[in-house]
Amino acid sequence: MPSFFARREGGRAVIVGGDARHLARSLRAREGEEVEVVDPDGFLLTVRLDHVSADRVEGVVVAEREHRPEPQAHITIAIANLPAPALELVLSRCTEVGAFAFHVVQADRSVARGAKADRWTAICREAAMLAGRLSVPPVAGPSTLEQLLSVTEQPVMLVRVSATHLADLREPRDPTLLIGPEGGWSPREEGLVAIKAGLGPRNLRADTAAVVGLVVALAARRSL
Repeated sequence: MPSFFARREGGRAVIVGGDARHLARSLRAREGEEVEVVDPDGFLLTVRLDHVSADRVEGVVVAEREHRPEPQAHITIAIANLPAPALELVLSRCTEVGAFAFHVVQADRSVARGAKADRWTAICREAAMLAGRLSVPPVAGPSTLEQLLSVTEQPVMLVRVSATHLADLREPRDPTLLIGPEGGWSPREEGLVAIKAGLGPRNLRADTAAVVGLVVALAARRSL
């Protein structure tokens, strides 16, 4: 069962909104049952339920332990707007691994168009719950690469051919990793970013590159 997000009120924990509806209706939680929740202060709580409704679930905290799942390095994944299955895979898997935030980029060679903000947020929320994270990574965009760079101080562009391997790039500490579409970044876009890095000699799909890139960057910063 996923770890639901809750807020603590003294010796009690309260779950509201979509999580409460999911517990009450989909999982058919009942009073007297125990569920596991996380609070934003970094604790994993075991809660014995004594009130269950579609808009509010609450109970008594019967056990707790410190829970620090968030990486110290805050790595943002800036991913080109991919076809829905690939983009949704990136959002889900990178949330599980520990992405700090996401930004969808309408790249020169992006095939997909449009925004699905509610859908993207829901995917990240579900993945964050399954991973036991303390919060849900926000998803911004789509925007052009130029728009993203205007608000990003530490971009690192992943490219197919680079003298620098991402594993050897330990700075900046909190980078924004730029992952292009299946056709790669255009020459114009590559010219906009000074720091570039690769993931080795093999060609990777964009969704694979996003997950591998995040893992490599976190490992290089000893932040997995």
